[in-house]
Amino acid sequence: MLCFATDKTRRLPVRIIEVSPRDGLQHEAIFVPTARKIDLINALSHSGVTEIEAGSFVSPTAIPQLADSDEVFRAIDRLPDVTYSALVPNERGLERARAAAVQKIAVFTAASNSFTRHNIKATVQESLVRFTPVIHGAKRDGMLVRGYISTALWCPYEGRIAPKLTVDVMRRLLDLGVDDISLGDTIGRASPADIRGLLDAVMPHIEPTRLSLHVHDTYGMAVANVLTAWEDYAITAFDCSAGGLGGCPYAPGASGNVATEDVVFALKASGATVAVDEELIVDCARQLSAVIGHPLHSRLSQISRPRIGQPALKV
Repeated sequence: MLCFATDKTRRLPVRIIEVSPRDGLQHEAIFVPTARKIDLINALSHSGVTEIEAGSFVSPTAIPQLADSDEVFRAIDRLPDVTYSALVPNERGLERARAAAVQKIAVFTAASNSFTRHNIKATVQESLVRFTPVIHGAKRDGMLVRGYISTALWCPYEGRIAPKLTVDVMRRLLDLGVDDISLGDTIGRASPADIRGLLDAVMPHIEPTRLSLHVHDTYGMAVANVLTAWEDYAITAFDCSAGGLGGCPYAPGASGNVATEDVVFALKASGATVAVDEELIVDCARQLSAVIGHPLHSRLSQISRPRIGQPALKV
């Protein structure tokens, strides 16, 4: 195993990318009212997260839950130290993102052709061709661009993914001009050993500060995977979702994203510098649970208590 972490790099503050307003909500059966989404994002803005994925400019018929992303972006209170990003699949989506003054967009592919065919009805190669003009247009307009690589370790259709496949997709995204890469354990199947195998292959090709980890907690290993990436490889950016909200209909059996509050607690307990207030995240998650009509299952929410006087989601 190569080790890329040093005492100096491990002292860098951890950045949390909060994905619950987009990746968390997008497959909820109950439509969350626009005002509630705005309240959620505004509350999360005060939690210490550095980036919030606030919406998606896909076709409203494809993801009805996020059909109001234009309105959400117009209405949220934007804090200067928080980046508000959105998923953008095509040039029409980029036009909408531009009109909504989005600061950063994300494009979406995978390391597995089977997954991209199920998810976006394209091969990996076709997906890269499809959003090449999106990346170039966003960069021309001064937007930052993130590249999602799903199934970076395991695929629900193909099984284990060779690290070389993920590295190849990542290098092509970097060549297209993306600013940072998010590596996804889409079905939550990876172990710390899998994380080490992938990062050993990935890290020679990218600066740690341009990389984030997006893990799901299906098998209960997500927090351990986060700690492995931080401790051994100096990865300091993690995609998380308040309450562990989320999931993917094209990844059978996959549970939600790793819970923001659980990741923050574990990192702080391990000595990391994290500006996020995990208790405020718990408050947001609990109140969001009341809106969507089912409980969330983060560990910290089972033992924490709401606090008085903190910004929170209005219901």
